[in-house]
Amino acid sequence: MEKKMSEEWTIGRLLDWTTDYLKQGGAGSPRLDAEVLLADARQCKRIDLYTAYDEVADESIRNTFRSLVKRRSEGVPVAYLVGRREFYSLEFQVSSAVLIPRPETEFLVIAALDLMREAMLDSDPPRVADVGTGSGCVSVSIARHHPSCRLTATDISPAALAIAKQNASVHKVDRRIEFVESDLFTNVTGEFDLVVSNPPYIRDDEIESLVVDVRDHEPHDALAGGPSGIEITQQLIDQAAKHLRPGGWLIFEIAPDSQKELLEFIDQNPDYDAGTVTVDLAGLPRTIRAQRAKSDQK
Repeated sequence: MEKKMSEEWTIGRLLDWTTDYLKQGGAGSPRLDAEVLLADARQCKRIDLYTAYDEVADESIRNTFRSLVKRRSEGVPVAYLVGRREFYSLEFQVSSAVLIPRPETEFLVIAALDLMREAMLDSDPPRVADVGTGSGCVSVSIARHHPSCRLTATDISPAALAIAKQNASVHKVDRRIEFVESDLFTNVTGEFDLVVSNPPYIRDDEIESLVVDVRDHEPHDALAGGPSGIEITQQLIDQAAKHLRPGGWLIFEIAPDSQKELLEFIDQNPDYDAGTVTVDLAGLPRTIRAQRAKSDQK
């Protein structure tokens, strides 16, 4: 009897076995992956797993969990398997139509909110554009934490916009965000006090060398930034200048190794004052902030 009990698939045993299995497969965060997937199979919060550590998982839970783990071992990101990802303390629905929100991109939200908090924008309420919104994580987070601002969120992908609209509705900010299908600013009209963006910034020839989770599952159009990785960002910089009010701000995420070229590009554009870089928690260059010149000349 004791031997039979020791072989039963308790919550704890499932977590331990799966952690080892995913670790052998090269997963970057095997324990976290195992917990998120088992919580999803069990339809509970991750923390609830530990109060049920000795509970025997029934067959339906084990079957669902086994299927999820198999797909994870094949490289499918956990966020796509469970259909959600936390960003800036909010939960966002995701699918393979959008990039998975990452902690580094929270710096865009922080920078935008800081500008509005410091009253560095001229309009009240401020008008904000989120270019390449994807899941809507940036625009929705800004709207949730600054209840008076009005936003326009663009994306070239109709499927991505559908996800973003769902997230805006879930977080009850959909009435303050206009969603526009657009390649950068192509279909956008009007002027803004602030433009934020996480543009594609990976070199085209680097895509094939990315980890399998990203390379085989996340949308390439949201990753590839051109032969040098900065071509789309340069288009963003030029186009944003035509949609920013004098004195307005552009903030965008960058690849750490592109800061020099992009700062030089901004410095050569008479529509902007000099750009400044913000580093992330790892000390790497993460965002660039540039103000549209208040006069015609620098």
